[in-house]
Amino acid sequence: MDKTPIYPHPAAYARENGELEQYRASLKALTDCKCAIDKAINDNWDGMNFARDSAKSVLKQFGPEKVAFILAYTVREKNLDNRFSGHNASWANTVPMYGMAGGRDSCTLESHPAKVDLFIDVVREDILELAQEKSEARSTKHKREGMKMDKTPVYTESFQYAYQHEEETQHIASHTANIGCKEAIEQAIADHYSDNCLNTAAAVQDVVKRFGYERMLYVLANTVQDMEQDGRVSRANKDWARTIPVAFESGRRDTSYLITRSHPGLLNLFVSEARHGYLLSLPLKREDIKAEAARILAEFQNAPEPNSPNKTHYMAQISPDFLARAKTKDHDRLMAMLPFQSLTFSALNGRKGTYALIRQDENRFQPLVLRRPSVRKKLQEQQDAPKPPTKDRTKAQER
Repeated sequence: MDKTPIYPHPAAYARENGELEQYRASLKALTDCKCAIDKAINDNWDGMNFARDSAKSVLKQFGPEKVAFILAYTVREKNLDNRFSGHNASWANTVPMYGMAGGRDSCTLESHPAKVDLFIDVVREDILELAQEKSEARSTKHKREGMKMDKTPVYTESFQYAYQHEEETQHIASHTANIGCKEAIEQAIADHYSDNCLNTAAAVQDVVKRFGYERMLYVLANTVQDMEQDGRVSRANKDWARTIPVAFESGRRDTSYLITRSHPGLLNLFVSEARHGYLLSLPLKREDIKAEAARILAEFQNAPEPNSPNKTHYMAQISPDFLARAKTKDHDRLMAMLPFQSLTFSALNGRKGTYALIRQDENRFQPLVLRRPSVRKKLQEQQDAPKPPTKDRTKAQER
């Protein structure tokens, strides 16, 4: 199979970033694929239709991605008079063109549009079968391997740094794992997308089980940093990505583990879920508990009247994210910070979540109870502190 990847950027980007060689190799592979498809159409046309296996040889030679690209490109170029069926025209619009300019004859099939349309039907069925076979094989492999997590440490320096510090082995192992993680993310998004909906939680967990949060977030940050001008990625995710230091090679971003085969909108949903899942995996700090206590206190104080179902209590819902991270001691610390004698945490009939409740006669305008430093600890610190040298009284008197 021709494994030359489709270059994911326009020619101008390749020129500016010194990647014209990759761009030209990609274009040549697409041109060869176009010629092979034209030949397959000509060889397998019986005057009325195509045999069921007409597309298998070209799919095997060039792979589903390049074949789909050439077919979709042709549909877009030749569909001015609506000579293609509606379902194939719609399908062609879902295939990414990676900034390829229009009017490129080397990527446009010469076969009659009616034949191309029927050939697309055969190709799409074959691609679906291949995807199902690949999914079943991967599922079998994962079960056989017991879904072991790749525990290779994330190496965050460039290869040049690794070479200078004799750490090439660690760099190569981490780089290989990055590529594997990138492919796992693309596959998880594809596997869990159906009926115009992505099951983000399931997709993220598929990747976390194999690579962990640290590597997954590193790979995601590298990709999102490269999508700064893409409006389909949220500003919050772009701001987050900039906080993750990513290694550059010779001043350039490493494109080998950029996520390019997932729709940016779906990738954005995946990133948001991955960030949220990672947050929930972290233990709560005192600042987190204090922030939740302050929020609950503010809700009590802002309520104009008792807001419980029976109007006898003030209530505020405890954050679901806090509850997902909190252990028993965290619940106790939250309760200790809130200055109310009648305070209780409880579920309410007919409502989701857990609520903090206080009686209506409580003084809601008390400050938070913040634990003062321990006197014993303070005394101990004073005892452990270095003491100034004492004067020698004998010598002082002799003077």
